[in-house]
Amino acid sequence: MAQRGIREYHAKKMLAKYLPEFSNGKFSIPDKFALVTPEKSIDEVAKENPWIKEEKLVVKPDQLFGKRGKHGLILLNATFDQAKKWIEERMGKEVTIGKVTGKLTHFLIEPYVEHDKEYYVAIKDDRECDHIYFSTAGGVDIEENWDKVLTIDVPIDKEIDDVDVRGVISKQLSGKELDTIEEFIKSLYKFYKELFYTFLELNPFTIVDGSKIIPLDTVARLDDTAMFWMAKKWGDIEFPAPFGRELTPEEKYIKELDEKSGASLKLTILNPKGRVWTMVAGGGASVIYADTIVDLGYGKELANYGEYSGNPTTDETYEYAKTILDLMTREKDPRGKILIIGGGIANFTDVAKTFEGIVKAIREYKDKLKEHNVKIYVRRGGPNYQEGLRMMRELGEELGIPIEVYGPELHMTRVVKLALEGEGGGK
Repeated sequence: MAQRGIREYHAKKMLAKYLPEFSNGKFSIPDKFALVTPEKSIDEVAKENPWIKEEKLVVKPDQLFGKRGKHGLILLNATFDQAKKWIEERMGKEVTIGKVTGKLTHFLIEPYVEHDKEYYVAIKDDRECDHIYFSTAGGVDIEENWDKVLTIDVPIDKEIDDVDVRGVISKQLSGKELDTIEEFIKSLYKFYKELFYTFLELNPFTIVDGSKIIPLDTVARLDDTAMFWMAKKWGDIEFPAPFGRELTPEEKYIKELDEKSGASLKLTILNPKGRVWTMVAGGGASVIYADTIVDLGYGKELANYGEYSGNPTTDETYEYAKTILDLMTREKDPRGKILIIGGGIANFTDVAKTFEGIVKAIREYKDKLKEHNVKIYVRRGGPNYQEGLRMMRELGEELGIPIEVYGPELHMTRVVKLALEGEGGGK
């Protein structure tokens, strides 16, 4: 599982679209959210969303950081002109949140809602169960009031309807309010599970007219390994870089390739001077490989994190591989470098087809790979994997580059230990 944060705008759009479905029509969220970016001004956004000029507004940055109120980064009960001026004064400006400094580039606009009560609810993924947290003391000081937060555990082998939600939240609620909140929590949990969220927090939220849920502030993370089969439901989702971290040209290039492809191509540079580089097929596998490298004590040597999956074309895989090879051969390390080309056992990705792209990239960078003393370790399984592995073996012999090749007979993460601790011998 790879947890990736999404913008508050996208989380709220999904809630507005799907919450009625998961609550059998009982609950709804007004679909009035707009996003101002460097490419799309508030005037352009207002043309698509006429309510922006008709209602009082809330404006805040939407860039994966919290405590916006405490940093003076929320505008409340504003007119359109006030909102426009406020955004224009802050667009592109640097701010420091904690120890991180970054530029403000994205602003969420939504209607201002008068309200009396503020609730807190969050759902968090865990190994043995999901945890649901609830409190009637929602708001910016929830951490200071954590003793007032109730916990509901949902075991992995149980459905939410099998869990006594009512028994827990009745410690703080009663009557019609208890009925409403119980149904809402169950509906929200179904939304969370079905759409592959790993974390979802509404803090605070309020209820208007008995059934309109207003999430005043939302934090959300998705399991991005579900992107392939959730693409239609997630819609035009994006996984922005953490606040304060600008994408490198190479990361931007892979991001652009990914946006044009039906496959999944991801790249994050962790340490450009690192010795250990990976080219991993599959989002889940990429997490496992990275975790194994860290567990073996090589976390500081890990240069990159990413994946290629969803049956990318030969050309797409070539471009992806070429980008990684270019990055890893820019600076020498006297100990040499390691490239792990790994993955699980593919279900439908044509291993031979993707390996054609990797082989092409290795041929192109053969001199630099030799110059930087790069050793390559391969482990892969799936459709046409025998042909793919044969290509890699013959490539190593032809170019004189050390390439150790393993199939599914070797445990997926065993190749990491072989690569890092030098116990090779693959054919």
